[in-house]
Amino acid sequence: MYLLSYTRRPIDNIYYDPRLAYSMHLAVSPDMKHFKALNHNSGILFGKATENADGSLNPKALKKPYILKEEDGFEIIALRTGGDGETDPEIYNNIMAILEDGEGDDHESAYTPVRYRTKDFLIYSAPEVISPEEYVNEVSKAGRLAVWSVLSDTRLSGIEDIEGAVPCCVIEIDGSIGDHLIRKFTTPVNIGISFPDSITVSSVEDLKEYRAVASYSDGTTALKSIDWNLERVDFDTAGEYTLSGRVHQEHFEFPFAMNRADPCFALWNGKYYFIATNDSDEYHTLLIRESETLAGLKEADERLILDTETYDGIGGLLWAPEFHEVNGKLCIFHACTPGEFFYEESHVMILKDGGDPVVREDWSAPKRIVKPDGTDLCEAGKEITLDMTVFYWQGEYYAVWSQRRYLPKDLGGWLYIAKLNPEKPWMLDSDPVVLSKPDLGWANNHTFVEQGAFALPVENRLFLTFSGAAVDTSYTIGLLQIEKDKDLLNSKNWRKTTYPLLTSRSIPGEFGTGHNAYLFDKDGTIWNSYYARPGADAPRSTGIRRVHFDTDGEPVLDMTEDMDVNPIFSIVKTRLTVKAPADGSGDFGGEIKK
Repeated sequence: MYLLSYTRRPIDNIYYDPRLAYSMHLAVSPDMKHFKALNHNSGILFGKATENADGSLNPKALKKPYILKEEDGFEIIALRTGGDGETDPEIYNNIMAILEDGEGDDHESAYTPVRYRTKDFLIYSAPEVISPEEYVNEVSKAGRLAVWSVLSDTRLSGIEDIEGAVPCCVIEIDGSIGDHLIRKFTTPVNIGISFPDSITVSSVEDLKEYRAVASYSDGTTALKSIDWNLERVDFDTAGEYTLSGRVHQEHFEFPFAMNRADPCFALWNGKYYFIATNDSDEYHTLLIRESETLAGLKEADERLILDTETYDGIGGLLWAPEFHEVNGKLCIFHACTPGEFFYEESHVMILKDGGDPVVREDWSAPKRIVKPDGTDLCEAGKEITLDMTVFYWQGEYYAVWSQRRYLPKDLGGWLYIAKLNPEKPWMLDSDPVVLSKPDLGWANNHTFVEQGAFALPVENRLFLTFSGAAVDTSYTIGLLQIEKDKDLLNSKNWRKTTYPLLTSRSIPGEFGTGHNAYLFDKDGTIWNSYYARPGADAPRSTGIRRVHFDTDGEPVLDMTEDMDVNPIFSIVKTRLTVKAPADGSGDFGGEIKK
């Protein structure tokens, strides 16, 4: 199998601008004649920003990404450029210093590429003063690999089928590596659904415990409940039946709710709730919906929970409300300002004991989040905080939020993390530390921002998705993760995925996807809520989609309903034996909900 490394030609600042196009893209081919673009023809490795003494960042992009085979994986070497593909001013200054010292005699050959060492595409970087072509030539002479230049190899074809492709190189790879890349960077699709040929139960409750197994193109599976046709089944009498049913699938057409951004769903005391930023009134109200079912939230009435007139100090810009349980209490974390934008700060409201979430009087007045000593998170008027999320992990509550210093210099939005006091949810329980900065090209496109984080704990890993770039068509969802038993307050323990999980190229017709949250429903299914625009210039609107987990156990956020369950596999049949209740419980020989 063959692996193509390429960049793309920029389109414009709406659909695929330079900071996205000048990144390493990958495509695979069995014969070097027909190449299939991976990851929706989007970048997989992006330029990493450099940092100044004051913490501000200098955006970078990359060109000429060469992939080199190593014994322990791969090495990628690429030419580092400025954020929009221009000559990197930092490199140019280095070159001038070399020339002035008499150590170099050719400006053009003194480029500084960025080298990435990778195993399974976990990528790190370090600079070296050498051109990509010179480096590739050196290692080729040493017999370490074979690299073909696409531009000079007449055997290559089919690249013109990849929109905007600017080829760099092709290498031959083992079929197993190619298969893994395809599984990793192609959205899984349903290829079959299985269920036992016969089952024995003693009640309808026993039957509900059985799940079908849906198989996917990447080798993963998911358990599915079934809507059975039980018209002719008598669970009070022993007997045998031919039983059929349809795999259950919730239907959520996009948009779920127009003019609702930063959505968050919750399950509390057996009912479902929905809250979001209200774009329709310029962020002056927070409205909540309640329903017995998740699907019922779409048409449920909205009830006013908070406005900008009731409380002193709670003015405009009611942003990003999130439901979180803290120490048995339901809370809504959100941001607001008494007036000016530069005073936007994170707050929390707490539902009183026994309170009704849709009754505004049952919620406390918003309380500003403070540090352990009671001081403010930041200097009001110069710095803002927003998008605070809360989660419980290994016996501790944590808060993550976005904080941005505007004055005297805009440093961009950074993610911070701290422990949260469970007895006083408005107070941190440790000093804040910087978790992540928008240092990759997709996260600093149009502006330097990382925000909108939300946690997804799964077994021995904690995933933390977040949004990067401007809240336009550039908006994306990225991923941080950390393993169990590691210190969450040490940013070095977290791993950031080099590419975004959800972008404007993931789902046709959905632009600027971002600011997501997760919900575990009554069946244990995990849902991802997010917002996107149903058109490049359309309003921000809520979407919801099932979360799948890929071949590496990482979340997949772009699996549409038809990919999740193919209708041709959705009908399930089995031979049902009903035991008389006196015979005891059912014999669960098939897949059972865990």
